Amino acid sequence: MGDQILTTVDWARAQFALTAMYHWIFVPLTLGLSFLIAFFESIYVKTGNEEWKKLTKFWMTIFGINFAIGVATGIIMEFEFGTNWSNYSWMVGDIFGAPLAIEGIFAFFIEATFFAVMFFGWQRASKGFHLFSTWMVAVGSNLSAVWILVANGWMQYPAGMAFNPDKARFEMQNFWEVALSPVAVHKFTHTTSSAFLLASLFVVGVSALFLLQKRHQKMAKRSMVVAAVFGFIASIFVAFTGDEAAFNVAHRQPMKLAAMEGLFVGQEKAPIIAMGIINPNKKAGDNLPAFYQETKIPGLLSLLAYRDFNSFVPGVNDLVFGNTERNIIGAEQRMVTGKIAVAELTRYKLAKKSGDETAAASALAIFNQHKGDLGYGYLISPTQAVPPVAATFYSFHIMVVLGTMFPLIFLLVLYFAFKGTIENQRWLNLICLFSIFLGYVAQQAGWVVAEVGRQPWAIQGLLPVNVANTNIATSNVQITFFIFLAIFTALLLAEIRIILKQIKTGPEA
Repeated sequence: MGDQILTTVDWARAQFALTAMYHWIFVPLTLGLSFLIAFFESIYVKTGNEEWKKLTKFWMTIFGINFAIGVATGIIMEFEFGTNWSNYSWMVGDIFGAPLAIEGIFAFFIEATFFAVMFFGWQRASKGFHLFSTWMVAVGSNLSAVWILVANGWMQYPAGMAFNPDKARFEMQNFWEVALSPVAVHKFTHTTSSAFLLASLFVVGVSALFLLQKRHQKMAKRSMVVAAVFGFIASIFVAFTGDEAAFNVAHRQPMKLAAMEGLFVGQEKAPIIAMGIINPNKKAGDNLPAFYQETKIPGLLSLLAYRDFNSFVPGVNDLVFGNTERNIIGAEQRMVTGKIAVAELTRYKLAKKSGDETAAASALAIFNQHKGDLGYGYLISPTQAVPPVAATFYSFHIMVVLGTMFPLIFLLVLYFAFKGTIENQRWLNLICLFSIFLGYVAQQAGWVVAEVGRQPWAIQGLLPVNVANTNIATSNVQITFFIFLAIFTALLLAEIRIILKQIKTGPEA
């Protein structure tokens, strides 16, 4: 039965990852393009130039196509919490459901209300109100992201809650601690700024295609300049918020940081691995080298993680087996106290059921002493607390390398645009076009770091995924996995086909 449950968990994780990764193809373009459209229309209203209106309508059409298909994948993802992760939904629904409800009732309502005016109100509303509606769609879209990322941030750093032993549920104690936790705040700022960057790459890339085809060149150059300015500012913000996010990871998810850098043995003046090839056979506690080949920058990881070149950064081994010299309690020790918490919780429930208040009080007192390690009590071995190191390491470094390259592209675009020769730079326009794909690679890599890097936890330190899932037949999850794969692929291909047709038609439609 244990193998059956494990298989079901793997398929449920794969299905949710599939849904989330497809959904995130559409979401960042929606978040960033909504603001770019608002910028374009603001220029139109200020100048009265009909060319800017035509340009705004063109990008608005692409936004509408992307928005509609993105909604479908998002709805399916929310349903999966109930179908595949019912234990998770029961245990944390009081907390996790609140921001998702706010997103649906408040943010999506704003977005949907003004969406109709933005698309169909050109001849029915004044310029000022139409522009206001466009800005409200942008604000509403990003407010939706706020609450979804608050929910995800709470999974990474569960704050503002308490465990109810009578119901075996985590219940919200302070809404503002959940909404304004440092992890939630930095997750929102980093994720949305990266979405702005992606949308800028998209607009610059499509505009570069027009220049390569020698079509709509005036419109393309105008779009490129606005998007490149927006993208460059966003890329700087991405770097700043990424640094803050990594700082939070170091303090609240140290195992994820160790996986991000392939650090198995903790050390002072810990280096950043600029480039490296991970040894796939390396396990926690063995003597194998972590890398086949590596290029280090000494001390930089310590500086980024703790703002001190000389600080000690714990490695995988420290976090699994503990380090008494550094006062680090490892997963091995936490499993012992976690199993006591699980056992005492069971004893408490049985005592309450039988009416033995003395035994119940005794069990509850012991449980409260060890409840901080409750999740570790469900782990099978301490090494289970280690996420997939290679996937986390490579995804993190791909994201960082691409994130460093993008602002350089925006600067080159602005340089040649202001020189008036951007249409003659075929090499740069080809790079811009290909950078659309690279932008999506960076986005997906970032989410791999965030989600794969916190395994095996559904809720960091409190609820492992093998407890959070629904006890259903593996075949049911397998069947829906392939159904969703077919549906999402069809939706993606439909979006690409429709957008390419719109690009072929151009702003003259």
